[in-house]
Amino acid sequence: MIGRLLRALPIRRHSTAPPERALDRRQGAWLLGGAALTLAPHALWLPAWASALAALLLCWRGLLLWRGKRPPARLLLLAVAVAVAVGVRLEFGHFFGREPGVTLLALLLGLKLLESRAARDIRAGVLLCLFLQLAIFLEDQSLPVAALALGASLVTLGALVALADPGGPQREHLRTATLLVAQGLPFMLLFFVLFPRVQGPLWGLPADAFSARTGLSETMDPGSISELSLSSAIVMRAVFDGAPPAPTQRYWRGPVLTEFDGRTWRAAPFVEAETPFYVVSGPRLDYTLTLEPHNRRWLLALDFAGSASPAIRHASDYHALAVTPLRVRSRLALTAYPDTLTGLEEDADVLSAALRLPADSNPRSRALAAELAAGAASDRETLARVIDYLRSGRYIYTLRPPLLGRHSADEFLFDTRRGFCEHFASAFAVLMRAAGVPTRVVTGYQGGEINPVDGNLVVRQSDAHAWNEVWLAGSGWVRVDPTALAAPQRIDDGLAAALAEFDGLPLMLRADMEWLRALRDQWEAVSNAWNQRVLGYDTERQRALLARIGFERVDATTLAAILSLATAALFGVLYLWAIRQRRAQDPLERQWARFCTRMARQGLGREPWEGPLDYADRLARARPGQADALRTICASYASLRYGRDVDKDALNALRHRIDALRNP
Repeated sequence: MIGRLLRALPIRRHSTAPPERALDRRQGAWLLGGAALTLAPHALWLPAWASALAALLLCWRGLLLWRGKRPPARLLLLAVAVAVAVGVRLEFGHFFGREPGVTLLALLLGLKLLESRAARDIRAGVLLCLFLQLAIFLEDQSLPVAALALGASLVTLGALVALADPGGPQREHLRTATLLVAQGLPFMLLFFVLFPRVQGPLWGLPADAFSARTGLSETMDPGSISELSLSSAIVMRAVFDGAPPAPTQRYWRGPVLTEFDGRTWRAAPFVEAETPFYVVSGPRLDYTLTLEPHNRRWLLALDFAGSASPAIRHASDYHALAVTPLRVRSRLALTAYPDTLTGLEEDADVLSAALRLPADSNPRSRALAAELAAGAASDRETLARVIDYLRSGRYIYTLRPPLLGRHSADEFLFDTRRGFCEHFASAFAVLMRAAGVPTRVVTGYQGGEINPVDGNLVVRQSDAHAWNEVWLAGSGWVRVDPTALAAPQRIDDGLAAALAEFDGLPLMLRADMEWLRALRDQWEAVSNAWNQRVLGYDTERQRALLARIGFERVDATTLAAILSLATAALFGVLYLWAIRQRRAQDPLERQWARFCTRMARQGLGREPWEGPLDYADRLARARPGQADALRTICASYASLRYGRDVDKDALNALRHRIDALRNP
């Protein structure tokens, strides 16, 4: 198809090249440029050695091209290819799958360019570039990657144009390649709108279809969340139907951790159902949540999630779940009831698990808990005493806490007194359990900031947080955030406000970089629009769009018919446009068309199968009095059309002959 479009385009042939002409310097420059742009985004995901080797192969080919040297011996290239295959096998342990497949293709592209000698090698290199431009979307579908892939496609098509017209100017090659891309845009938009949507990754095998994602997990160690908070990556965005909740209500619930071995907290088994395990009450918040994929089932919904769509489940520890792991960006309409009392009854086994502590861990914390609980009239009083103790302990909230050993709670409470949210939550849970009050750790995110450009509430990895829930008779599970005792600014104003002198905070999160944050907000608003309107164009949105244009119920057959008819119509329009453009832009063709039109008005129109000389013979027989003039016009056109170059004087002479031709 690309070849047909190239033939239909008005490419001026400056020289005639044999099909297997050797690769020249300008063709090689186009091909190397396309390959470099193609491989650039892959460098973020390829193994370091593979990226370095691919760059080395391209540089090697460029050096040979610049010096006019012949490609390396085939035996040497074969040895490099074998080494590449061995390296991929050692890196991944197999050849089948997304990651080893893309790595192998990236290196084979460099090898193919290194051995390129003729036109067929250029075409093979172009096909490899186009395939790798598609493969990058298996890793990243962001707007910058899409723009880079489009630029790589443009340069790669320029290599094809240079192959078809080796003597043409570079600017003409770029113009033609741009025109090819522009001609492809309507087809791209048509297939984007009408092609059936595919949920999940475009391609993947069980070994690597869904690679691991950074973020929360079902475990929590000292330092695990503070490391996560060093990232400004976006976890989710929320758009509320009304005013967003106050910062103190922005608790996005994730895994609930109950099991404790003295250092690490782990999630306990839970029961799930279609409805919540509590009765919702209080004001209702409606919002739309866009979650980045994290390959887990939890939804990180705002406490406390109400009943929602059938695709959502509720866990007995009160966090919301998706039916399947979130492996693609997901957009969900949710409700929240922040003032809900979670329940007045709880399973005895759950409460028992929320009291367990290892027998030989944190002895000083146990002794302190016994002292604080002594003489307390109720669990509420014990809770108040523990809170007072932590509030008066002069603990420091920091992203750089000291390393802790086996008795992590003891070391934090009595020795270092410096920690992040997981240190506060873990120590608080140990104290409360030792005092006989069922307590568990809840992980998730707290806070989020409003992007002033698009109004979205943005939650980042830096908002990762851990807090606690204690079981109180008559109230159920009650949220307690011990971090707020040492750093209340963390809850009200975010992470940056709670840290002294920014304490290792990433540059993009620092409060003193307002201009940089403003640029970030602008860019993130653009990226969000791309995610919502392009990447978020799913089956439901496709059906809604088709319904708006009159197709209420569209099955696969109807959709295929609509797509086929629209594609055929686009091909027809594009073909007619290309022919008209060629006639309009080619002065020789314009004069010939004028001559043929003039003859057609006299009943002597040219047949599609007639060449100019055969046409001249027929015209001469029909108009013997003008035979010489007609033969001269047709012969002049044939000489100019099929010669090497179009001479301006000869073209003017042809025009004058046509003008001088008299009607019989």
